[in-house]
Amino acid sequence: MILVLKPGAPKEQLDELLGRIRSMGLDVHISVGVDTTIVGLVGDTTKVDRLVFSSYDIVLNVLKVTEPFKKANRMFHPDDTVIEVGGRKIGEGHFVIIAGPCSVENEEQIVSIAKELKKIGASFLRGGAYKPRTSPYSFQGLGLEGLDLLKAARAETGLPIVSEIMSTDVLDRFVEDVDIIQVGARNMQNFVLLRELGRTNKPVLLKRGLSATLEEWLMSAEYILNEGNEKVILCERGIRTFETYTRNTLDLSAVPAIKKLSHLPVIVDPSHGTGKSWMVGTMAKAALVAGSDGVIIEVHNNPKCALSDGDQSITPSDYSSIFPKIKKLAEIEEKQLEV
Repeated sequence: MILVLKPGAPKEQLDELLGRIRSMGLDVHISVGVDTTIVGLVGDTTKVDRLVFSSYDIVLNVLKVTEPFKKANRMFHPDDTVIEVGGRKIGEGHFVIIAGPCSVENEEQIVSIAKELKKIGASFLRGGAYKPRTSPYSFQGLGLEGLDLLKAARAETGLPIVSEIMSTDVLDRFVEDVDIIQVGARNMQNFVLLRELGRTNKPVLLKRGLSATLEEWLMSAEYILNEGNEKVILCERGIRTFETYTRNTLDLSAVPAIKKLSHLPVIVDPSHGTGKSWMVGTMAKAALVAGSDGVIIEVHNNPKCALSDGDQSITPSDYSSIFPKIKKLAEIEEKQLEV
């Protein structure tokens, strides 16, 4: 349930209204817009009579929210959320490119790639310190050593870093060292991890689960938001369907759908979404036109020798040919490219 307030509502009347809501055992989420103020009621409102609030002079309208996600809901927060990280803005007309290798392999690899990306143009550097793999025998990442190497690359280039967390055991290190903490598709419904991330003030990049519906995805975001962390970025990375030609089926229709349902920024991962390097540029451009707030692209200096996901990684040279096209499309779509 949300309450739409009349413009210029007196503070005394607003405090009285909020006190009444809290006395019912409900939490309050307030969104102040240019023209209106929205008060969202969070909790079990099934037995709350909307007429109770209609009697308040400052309440313009009372609306029922049918979706189970509340704080991620655009009705609760009509304006787009904009998240600023390292001087770059994500959301509401800003477009970011997160690029880098699937896995951090050694210092020379990650620093050299970071320097090339910085020279060409990139918003953030991505790199996996911990890698969730289907096979237990595959390369699992360098762990905390990988974080140290990412920090070295950031020191060399100034690019903020994005890396995936696997466990709450290393949460303190991620909060200290990483600019955006990524939650992978396999952990989208790791609710213990999501709650802990919600208790931090660190931006979280939440990838869509392998077979998750939009509602399930937004409910996972709700776990983070409900703990107080409002810096959530959604990432469409392809879902599992009957098609086997591509690694996953990249659901670009999710972008406008999420934009209608939620105020949270949404970016697209064309690398995992297709699993084929030659598709990455095309789908990255399509993601921008579909309305996304950014893309995350895997770039490796030697994909054939990559320790993970070489088939879907492009080279810095490939990236340099894609970047100007994305830049031109951003201008056409009236988006500010953040580099």
